[in-house]
Amino acid sequence: MIAAWLLLAAAPLVVLALVLFNLAVWPRGRADGRISRRVSILIPARDEAETIERCVRAVIAGTHPPDEVIVYDDDSSDGTAGIVARLAAEDGRVQLLRGVPLPPGWVGKPHACHRLAEAASGDVLVFLDADTEASPECLARIGSVFADFRADVVTAATRQVMATWAERWIIPLLHLTYVAWLPLPLIWRSRDPRFLVANGQLLAIRRPALDAAGGWPSVRAEVVDDMALCRRVKEAGGRIVFADGHLMARCRMYRGAGEVWRGFSKNLAEGVGGTAAGVLGGVALYGMVFVAPYIGLAAALLGARSLLAPSLAGVAANVLIRIALALRLRQPMEGILLHPLAVLGLMGIAVNSFRWSRRGDIRWRGRRYASREARLG
Repeated sequence: MIAAWLLLAAAPLVVLALVLFNLAVWPRGRADGRISRRVSILIPARDEAETIERCVRAVIAGTHPPDEVIVYDDDSSDGTAGIVARLAAEDGRVQLLRGVPLPPGWVGKPHACHRLAEAASGDVLVFLDADTEASPECLARIGSVFADFRADVVTAATRQVMATWAERWIIPLLHLTYVAWLPLPLIWRSRDPRFLVANGQLLAIRRPALDAAGGWPSVRAEVVDDMALCRRVKEAGGRIVFADGHLMARCRMYRGAGEVWRGFSKNLAEGVGGTAAGVLGGVALYGMVFVAPYIGLAAALLGARSLLAPSLAGVAANVLIRIALALRLRQPMEGILLHPLAVLGLMGIAVNSFRWSRRGDIRWRGRRYASREARLG
């Protein structure tokens, strides 16, 4: 009986407590903040004709407008460059930076960010994905987090826009991952680079901190470049703050089941170091906390009565976790009922991600990358 409680209830209850704690202390910034130094908005864009105009116009229209907006057109095959050129003609703060062929040893996004950082004149560099739309108070909230936490980097979990069933099924688990495994204050209070969460959809960094970390060339071969860069910043003595960006920006990161599968397959294994132990450990942990209580409840209903109480406690913890996230982050309510199925889906993606990473078959935006071992030499 004690073993059943430990297996089916203890871990979900601990995770529930951690999630509630993190949601209570997760900084959102203030709408009356400011960034006192010169600000550059830097947008890497590859085939983003559908979203780039909304992205640029949103940051220009903010209550704390930037000093410049630079878009790097990374060899787009659609009309991205033409749209940015038109916006640049309308507003002198907007610049189009033409792409160059990707050098050997580089992954596409770190190279685009490196070119943008070289071209920027700002003291604070705000990297924004082209499918991310800043709120009017985005820069103000970032500025208040910089000031309140004496931060060198502010990165944030943006509000996720989800349309298709696959997006609504899987993407909410991204925020669950952010808040379920680590007391968030350790990110900015500890110097240990292992205590870290980052999101490249919205990442603001002081230029001295970027330089001290070795800049984007130091993470040139990383697919999960946001985590790699922030780890370098912490190793160099900088302070990272991971904020709740729900009021800072919104993003539709993937469109449909295919992009959800490919996008998470690109990132998951690399995000835990690309090792079999990391992937298998993550799959086992997710299964134990988020799936096992439901299996135990099914077994109890089929006759294993000793599992009923611990399984109900574990399932209740999972339901409360998803309710808390749905209320705080406006996540789809059906995720509460579909939670164990969604986690099983994510576990399957994690296994596929490891397979892609090991065989050097990571594909994204028309590019294919070698295995992590090959890229890092």
